[in-house]
Amino acid sequence: MGPGSGDPLAGSGDFLRLSGYWRAMFFIFGLRTKVDRSGVVQQVCRHCGNQAAQVITRRSTKFTLFFIPLIPIRTRYAQQCTFCGAQYDISRSDAERLPVG
Repeated sequence: MGPGSGDPLAGSGDFLRLSGYWRAMFFIFGLRTKVDRSGVVQQVCRHCGNQAAQVITRRSTKFTLFFIPLIPIRTRYAQQCTFCGAQYDISRSDAERLPVG
């Protein structure tokens, strides 16, 4: 039976046509990155060599399904100098070890 033969299940493509309506399923997914400021520590900057406040941040990237964060993909820590603006990644152990105030 073909599409014009009155068969209610006849259709084209990947969609199924029932009673004149197209049924389809869709998913909304993506990645979301959240940046949290862990604190500020006074240190000598690796880039400029000045004693300045260093902002410690944590970036968490998670897989989202229908805008709900589900699976953590990556967590990174960074340190940014407030004097020169240089930013560089640090390890988790270094971020937890710093005396944040």
